[in-house]
Amino acid sequence: MRLPPLHPGTLIRRYQRFLADAQLDGGERVTAHCPNTGSMLGLNAPGSRVWLSAADKPGRKLAWTWELAEAGPGVPVGVHTGRANGLVREALLAGLLPELSGFTAIRAETRTGAHSRIDLQLVYNDRIAWVEVKNVTAAVRGGSGYFPDAVSTRAVRHLDELSQRVRAGDRAVLVFCVQRHDVRQVRPADHIDPAFGHALRQAVGHGVELYALGARVSPERIELERRLAIGLD
Repeated sequence: MRLPPLHPGTLIRRYQRFLADAQLDGGERVTAHCPNTGSMLGLNAPGSRVWLSAADKPGRKLAWTWELAEAGPGVPVGVHTGRANGLVREALLAGLLPELSGFTAIRAETRTGAHSRIDLQLVYNDRIAWVEVKNVTAAVRGGSGYFPDAVSTRAVRHLDELSQRVRAGDRAVLVFCVQRHDVRQVRPADHIDPAFGHALRQAVGHGVELYALGARVSPERIELERRLAIGLD
């Protein structure tokens, strides 16, 4: 995925969940939209290196969007969770998950009920696969990336919906999209949200499939390029 032109700067603060102040390298201080609902552990320290994109829609409330953060020297991280679905879609089309190959169509944000949506629906000749994408950016420790980085009742609900799809006779899949290159394994963050870890293991027992993909990240592009292990022990 090619990114829009990015402007480097320094993080001043993240606040009110969806806002971040930064100083661009040219000296201008700006307020950017933060498209990440998690706690962003390890990515939101004042003074961190960040990259912002300029809004392409005239009249938008905030003219800037926070795209990348530097977790450490040479470790840029894609913090824009809204890009995760597109990244996984590209990976599926490129054949990075051969277990899911053979689909005839991909549909985005498909309803599973009156109030529920799942990120992607893969259509096969005789079956459907429902794919939920979870973005992993923070809470990295010893080469392991943890999800979620804050308590997420929404993520637990998604796992229940995937289990329901399996019971209905469909395939159901959860893909961890890791927008950083220093992760070798993805694990449920039992130390942050034990309910999610419990629900994830239950979903696997019900037949939900798990996959994890790691990305190469630069200020020019983000590309999922490798399979990662998933640890449930």
